[in-house]
Amino acid sequence: MSPRFDATIPILRIFDLPKAREFYVDFLGMGWDWEHRFSAHAPVFAQVSRGALVLFLSEHFGDGTPGSKLILRMTGLDALQAELTAKAYRHARPGIVEQPWGWRDMEVADPFGNRLVFTEAMEEAA
Repeated sequence: MSPRFDATIPILRIFDLPKAREFYVDFLGMGWDWEHRFSAHAPVFAQVSRGALVLFLSEHFGDGTPGSKLILRMTGLDALQAELTAKAYRHARPGIVEQPWGWRDMEVADPFGNRLVFTEAMEEAA
């Protein structure tokens, strides 16, 4: 049997659980699937998702690097941009940039400096 890769799940470093929930759940519309702590005062490790997009969020030292950049291929970028803009989130009003290599990008930074670039091929947007 040949190797098969089913999913890539990046781990993003976070430092403040309420800010993470506000950004990922309230703003991006992701579900807060689960969270784990080894004890009541231990750092959290959580999963958020929206459709096929799954991200791990971690307060653990060494998990992820603050300021990471993710390229998230998708379809329906205009609809996502309209949805996010309508929320009037006080920290972001994302716009769409047409790149010379044929992608349309919408970059949003989370409260911890991680950059999520939602991207769609121009022919998919047509």
